[in-house]
Amino acid sequence: MKKYFAAALLAGLTISLSAQTKIKFTEYDLENGLHVILHEDHATPIVTVSVLYHVGSKNEKEGRTGFAHFFEHLMFEGSPNIDRGEYMKIVQNNGGQLNANTSFDRTFYYELLPSNQLELGLWLESERMLQATVDNKGVETQREVVKEEKRLRIDNQPYMSFQGEMFSKAYAGHPYEHIPIGSMEDLNAAEIADFKDFYETFYAPNNATLSIAGDIDVEQTKEWIEMYFGPIKKGTNEIPRPQTNEELLGTQIVDTVYDNIQLPGVFIGYRMPKQGTKDAYALEMVTTVLSRGQSSRFYKKLVDEDQLGIAVQAFPFSLENGGLFITLGIANMGVELDKLMTGIDEQIEMVRTDLISEKEYQKVQNQLESSFVSSNSTMAGIAESLANYHVYFGDANLINTEIEKYREVTREDLKRVADKYLSKDNRVVLYYLPKK
Repeated sequence: MKKYFAAALLAGLTISLSAQTKIKFTEYDLENGLHVILHEDHATPIVTVSVLYHVGSKNEKEGRTGFAHFFEHLMFEGSPNIDRGEYMKIVQNNGGQLNANTSFDRTFYYELLPSNQLELGLWLESERMLQATVDNKGVETQREVVKEEKRLRIDNQPYMSFQGEMFSKAYAGHPYEHIPIGSMEDLNAAEIADFKDFYETFYAPNNATLSIAGDIDVEQTKEWIEMYFGPIKKGTNEIPRPQTNEELLGTQIVDTVYDNIQLPGVFIGYRMPKQGTKDAYALEMVTTVLSRGQSSRFYKKLVDEDQLGIAVQAFPFSLENGGLFITLGIANMGVELDKLMTGIDEQIEMVRTDLISEKEYQKVQNQLESSFVSSNSTMAGIAESLANYHVYFGDANLINTEIEKYREVTREDLKRVADKYLSKDNRVVLYYLPKK
């Protein structure tokens, strides 16, 4: 018993101390517009080198969807100084890891390296920004890669078409109408000139944030950054910044999707305000009330007690200019989908009409504070958070202060936003049924 108590006490102290530790950083701009953020931490001999390009699927032209995600792949093809297919091998052969991801709003690349390979990471990312290989061979190769990814992750995965179905209806006619995977028809129709124009427009230093965290010497790092990134010319193309209509839907949209599934399900998406607003923070807290952990309302009532669903969840899909509050349920064997939908609606209605208890409110605050601390417990997490906060909100110091945004949200705020946004005339409902 003493051993378990000591472990629990240590875990609590770790969270408490982490929560109080301010993450220090240095930030500045190069003459070409590249924003640089540096966080020095000598706890472990590793460093994360990351670059966030402020381009996602919402920036794509009509008829050219999927470009942002496609470039996530294409940018590993190499450069005049890096042979085709060698980018990943160089990192791995030097003891590192790398990855990238694309969203509606951004494209993010990073390398996790031994700290004595920091200069290598800077050179690799500068090559990507300065002179990445964009040619027919690379385009044709990555077209097939993206097609296969779509087949594996969406087409052949049960229920996974819901994102495309949901956003196309909730944001019809708006930049968030199509999801990042895009259209294979658009990618097939694109010519090499389209790809080069996209690269020259968005992969410019004035559309990028270089964020580095780990075992670094700040002054030496600045010298290397100037050496590798300073000569890169500022982009001259206008960078489009489309805005999204944040109005409520005004009507309920209902559709049925037949899929290769065994159990029917329901997916519900409510239009929500953009990230960083007080209402967005409050809605994130509402999702915690509804579905975080086995003590949440959805799990206790709909999964455990009434056994209507094998899974019932809610999560905020918060974006730069809008988003969706998504609720989903997969029906239990023999349960009618309408009965599950009624159960979900009843739980939603309760948070719309009644204040949550003080005890439940404190539990939500504790859960969010724990998540906030955990998200910045690694060098990769810190580098990404610093870049995100700068790009989306113009304030990298939110890495230290954002938790206060949640603490300012009251129980009354939770009831208010639930009543405003989680109404039936502000949602898309997709019923997923097995194909005959």
